[in-house]
Amino acid sequence: QAQLVESGGDSVQPGGSLRLTCAADAVTYSSAVMAWFRQAPGKAREGVAAIYSGEGSYYSDSVKGRFTISHDNVKKMVYLQMNSLKPEDTAIYYCAAARPGYGGNWFAPFEYATWGQGTQVTVSS
Repeated sequence: QAQLVESGGDSVQPGGSLRLTCAADAVTYSSAVMAWFRQAPGKAREGVAAIYSGEGSYYSDSVKGRFTISHDNVKKMVYLQMNSLKPEDTAIYYCAAARPGYGGNWFAPFEYATWGQGTQVTVSS
């Protein structure tokens, strides 16, 4: 079955908050880099946040200051706290784990070998 399972997607009003959770097995969680991507209707998949053990986090300009990626090494989970949500944040959000040979391209899809099935986030009034 799936190595990564996302949850927490919901429909919220603009300005609202939501926290997404990505549950991983121990092996997948051991990946050096974990990230969140999203894909809005009619648009290409876009990286939004990534966390690199020992190096910190990286965010796309569109979510910087509003989203926060974090992880829990005990529970083997990765989170995406989303605040001040906007209608343009509406998308299917995917959790991803980097491949063993990760080359340092934070938001390049080919760097990620394992993906979750996605969770829908809808921001509208």
